[in-house]
Amino acid sequence: MSGPGGSILVVDVGTSGVRSAVVRPDASVSGEHHLPLLPDTPAPGLVQFDAARLADAVLAVARATLAECGPVAGVGIANQRASAVVWERASGRPVAPAIGWQDLRTVGTCLELQAQGIRIAPNASATKLMAILDEVDPDRSRAEMGELCFGTVDSWVAWTLSGGAGADRLHVTDTTNAAVTALIDPATLRWDHGLLERLRIPAGMMPRIVDSSGAVGPATALPGGPPVCGIAGDQQASLVGQGCTLPGLAKATFGTGGMLDQCTGTGPGPGAVHRGEAGTFPIVAFRVGGRTTWGTEAVMLSAGTAVEWLRDDLGLVTTAQESEELARRCQTSGDVWFVPALLGLGTPVWDFGARGALVGLTRGSGRAEIVRAVLEGVAHRGADLVEASEQDSGYPIATLRIDGGMSANEVFVTALAETIGRPVEISPVLEATTLGAGLLAGVAVGAYASTEELAGTFTPRRTVEPRGSAPERQSARERWLAARAKAEATIPELSGISF
Repeated sequence: MSGPGGSILVVDVGTSGVRSAVVRPDASVSGEHHLPLLPDTPAPGLVQFDAARLADAVLAVARATLAECGPVAGVGIANQRASAVVWERASGRPVAPAIGWQDLRTVGTCLELQAQGIRIAPNASATKLMAILDEVDPDRSRAEMGELCFGTVDSWVAWTLSGGAGADRLHVTDTTNAAVTALIDPATLRWDHGLLERLRIPAGMMPRIVDSSGAVGPATALPGGPPVCGIAGDQQASLVGQGCTLPGLAKATFGTGGMLDQCTGTGPGPGAVHRGEAGTFPIVAFRVGGRTTWGTEAVMLSAGTAVEWLRDDLGLVTTAQESEELARRCQTSGDVWFVPALLGLGTPVWDFGARGALVGLTRGSGRAEIVRAVLEGVAHRGADLVEASEQDSGYPIATLRIDGGMSANEVFVTALAETIGRPVEISPVLEATTLGAGLLAGVAVGAYASTEELAGTFTPRRTVEPRGSAPERQSARERWLAARAKAEATIPELSGISF
């Protein structure tokens, strides 16, 4: 086994499992171990998980990777964002099921708060934390006494890795995760104590906010106790993992849903956490040495979900991979247009009452045409995100870098390049979150001089260039946008809801 050098152990907690791996100073990834850990859905709209099982899985995969790869210089954490965990400070036991980021049980609370002038989206952590406290500590006495801790998943992982008891444990979160709780002052990136008081959330249960890169304490539950020194939410970790650490650089992750994140630099941060005119949200991309780098995020609610629909509900394909093979059987969709609004539309229109649409069907529309239309429809939603990001950020996106499960589908990637009219660079790793957390921790241990240097670590697996003419591209775009308009406001009552 080699010495630690600048190697980093990364624990990467996604929505459906826990992964660990070692990121080397040359940006290679090895020693990957994974355990599935699906959330529970006890009722429609409810998504929760067992934080104790998550902690066990974190320790199991981390120790397995270290046993395979040897000592490391530090530990990085990447995580699903905005999920809420509450546990006892003394025992470390969770007091209730953790509430996942997709959970919608607090929609009514969000609407009530909106009427009071407090705008919080149901996917943020704030109302999830309120819901847990209402269940286990309705008068807030335990939280006021300092008996309870709150954290997003990164906080829970850091607490778990730091072993020990009581004061020896790390109770921290980084700026990228703190920013999506809806509980910080965006001007200072500190907890908003006035808002906490209005929401009846005792400030003493909140974690300490730290930089995304920098040693915060030892992972004493692991051999050698390497320092935890890199933390980032999954999309920000993917942004860094694809080298997008300079203003204007952008990546899109096409998984179950889709997120396009663009780095906008270290100028003054946005004065509010609400979305821009084109439907993107300001985000903290990362903070290093007290210096914050900002970005924008555009959101697609359905991406790979549309392929799962083809497979699981329509039976048009038996595997997600077959969608590529079937779509290759036809050169075009035959003027069939699909709008992936199965869960509503995010950026740029933010219409929760929109629903999926399949427009232009004829007797000649077969399986291949429909499958191709679905892949091209997701590509057009990708174009929505690119256009909105450029408008809100003011930075052009010359080349789009992509990762996520759909980045392995060549028909989709080709359609994306054609639809956005610019090159698409495919990440060398399918999921860049692990790599990004490792790179941030690598800055902390001196493997890299700065986050600016990380921009040079990205080498695409392949670059796909657009091939068609601009007039053809514009015509197709107009046809698809007409189909999108038909999908909007399908359920007017839901379309009237805005967060």
